[in-house]
Amino acid sequence: MAVSAGLVFGVTAQAGGKKHEEENTSTSDVPAAVQQAAEKEAKGNKVVRWEREGVDYEAVIEKNGKEWGLKFDGNGKFLGRHNEAKEHEEKGEKY
Repeated sequence: MAVSAGLVFGVTAQAGGKKHEEENTSTSDVPAAVQQAAEKEAKGNKVVRWEREGVDYEAVIEKNGKEWGLKFDGNGKFLGRHNEAKEHEEKGEKY
């Protein structure tokens, strides 16, 4: 009985702690305006993958050996950038 209560609490605690849900997506599922904005912001660096975060999109680029996330809304408006390694560390993921 104690084990199942611990499992339920663990799942509840994890679900409550999520800031956003990321889902890998293919380039063909990313609007053209978002792709064009990402190419502009990437400044010649390669987009290594795309992620969907709710209604927003994130282009993950490789720059100087590090991965950076560039976040855009569905219309291609730039919303910000962050270091992917730090984001995964904050979530407790191995990266």
